[in-house]
Amino acid sequence: MNCREFTSFIADWLDGELPVGQAQVFQAHIAMCPPCEMYLLQYQSTVELARLCQPEDAVPGEVPEALIQAILAARPTGDGSDPTQP
Repeated sequence: MNCREFTSFIADWLDGELPVGQAQVFQAHIAMCPPCEMYLLQYQSTVELARLCQPEDAVPGEVPEALIQAILAARPTGDGSDPTQP
């Protein structure tokens, strides 16, 4: 695992959702890479601070479908075109 791959697995690792083999590789990388260990600690701190700033009950239980569609429509297409232009 390299450092770029490490960052893509952080959220799943913190949520306990990595398969055992991937979790072991992830933990081995932390043990041998001080910059990634520091990144992980900062990531964990950021997540915790964000939780403290926003009470859980302030988040709506359901996202309106119109909002989801607007977000999806505004996402870049990957081909360099502007999704807001017809």
